[in-house]
Amino acid sequence: MKSSRSVIQKRQDKIMNHLAQYQTAEVVALANWLGISEITVRRDLDQMSRKGLVERFFGGARLVNQAEVRQPLESVASDLDLKKNEIVRVAAQMIEDKDVVFINSSSTAMRIVPYLINKSVVIVTNNAKMIYLPHDRRIEVILTGGEVYGNKKSLIGEFALNTLSKIKATKCVIGVSGISVKGGISTEVLPETAINQMMLKRCNGDKIVVTDGSKIGRERNFHSGNLNDITHLITDDSADPAELEWFRAKGLKITLVPSHPPI
Repeated sequence: MKSSRSVIQKRQDKIMNHLAQYQTAEVVALANWLGISEITVRRDLDQMSRKGLVERFFGGARLVNQAEVRQPLESVASDLDLKKNEIVRVAAQMIEDKDVVFINSSSTAMRIVPYLINKSVVIVTNNAKMIYLPHDRRIEVILTGGEVYGNKKSLIGEFALNTLSKIKATKCVIGVSGISVKGGISTEVLPETAINQMMLKRCNGDKIVVTDGSKIGRERNFHSGNLNDITHLITDDSADPAELEWFRAKGLKITLVPSHPPI
């Protein structure tokens, strides 16, 4: 299995290098160039899209952020992907039929979408990349609209806030840059703090933070909320145990997934 992962990784590195040169690529052209099937190319591009590296369009893909090209998709990143996928898989089990779900611009939070299967769910998000993400036909998607922030493609500003102010969600799934007893929920992007705060305020049910263990105990520049603004934390067992104990003492419900989930 590790050998198979290595082959996939090398192939996706080649695709990234190609996109670094040409910005866009067609599925047919990539298949001919790599000597593989079009189905395999589509699968690679879909995986890379979920990682936020490319944007899919009909018949191909375009590069999202050239800065990513300088860092090959290493096995460490692949392990992190597996960890994050397990975190959101658990979070998806908390989403029920007929839920209206806020999902913020976090790439980790957005990973939950492919795991929402056979559920009639309304997703409200300020992540414009949602339109490129395959999802179950039962899912209805509402984009907040607003100003588009950088390569992250998050939607911010008064228009987005106004949209959220008119919606009551039953669940909320938030990704963070840091979460700590001292600093609460924090992010590295100032305009997104107001969006996160509005989502938490307009949610009547479970408010779920999804993040890998490296973010536990960290405090970033911009404050998005307090610990008592959320109800659940789903992370992995590499998280600082002392910090987790403080979270539990604050009444936060915590679910841990393995740091090295099975492949």
